[in-house]
Amino acid sequence: MYETARIYREGVDIIPPHPGTDWTRFVCISDTHSRTFHIPTGDVLLHAGDLSSWGSLSQLIITVEWLKSLNHPIKMCIMLTCNGLSMVAGNHDVLELTKNQYQEVQQARTYVRSQTAAGLHYIEHEPFRFILPSGREWKVHGSPAAPLYAQGSFQYETTDEARAIYNRIPYDTDILITHTPPFMTLDRTRKGKHAGCYVLSNKLAELRNCRLHVFGHIHECAGAQINNHDPFRLVDRVSVNAAMAVTKRAIVVDLLN
Repeated sequence: MYETARIYREGVDIIPPHPGTDWTRFVCISDTHSRTFHIPTGDVLLHAGDLSSWGSLSQLIITVEWLKSLNHPIKMCIMLTCNGLSMVAGNHDVLELTKNQYQEVQQARTYVRSQTAAGLHYIEHEPFRFILPSGREWKVHGSPAAPLYAQGSFQYETTDEARAIYNRIPYDTDILITHTPPFMTLDRTRKGKHAGCYVLSNKLAELRNCRLHVFGHIHECAGAQINNHDPFRLVDRVSVNAAMAVTKRAIVVDLLN
């Protein structure tokens, strides 16, 4: 099989110049928790949730303004926060509504949805498509959901809830962004437990076109790998735990168009 993907870890590998119009460079980050970092440039920036620490609108604004300032033509994020509000989101980006938080949550949702003119797209359980100057169209789906862990947003408790969430992923998805890892993929906690979602793992087995899966959540297992053990896949899938809370480093993935 010819080479279709290359992975570089900032601070560990030397990141070469962009490989050219036959490739798309994705810069993957997650779990920035209201902090800002140096981020390599690329074609597409993917943030897999936990933009903020506690989900306040003021924290969210800091992160969004930082993301807008980065030099990437296309930027996508999901949210998620514990005890707060929060782009896909994470369990630390509480955008689900409670009585006392209703007004601030609505302000936060309006704010993040209003950033498309700046090239920043918030994805919440929905697909998104974009076309690069090379003419390559990429089909993305983002979900901030994660198995119940602690107080926070976008969490599910049952297998039925998980299936309802992940059955919404289209089968032709090229790029998948979730906050949770799949089970047994870069999901081992410091206590040795595999904390990923097995329902998501089963769904990924059905996504034959998925080239890149970016997630976070489990800070201590940040890293990337190429999954090429499936003989039925035409191309390899790259799995990236892009959590920056511990490593403070982004992961760059080049995919052949």
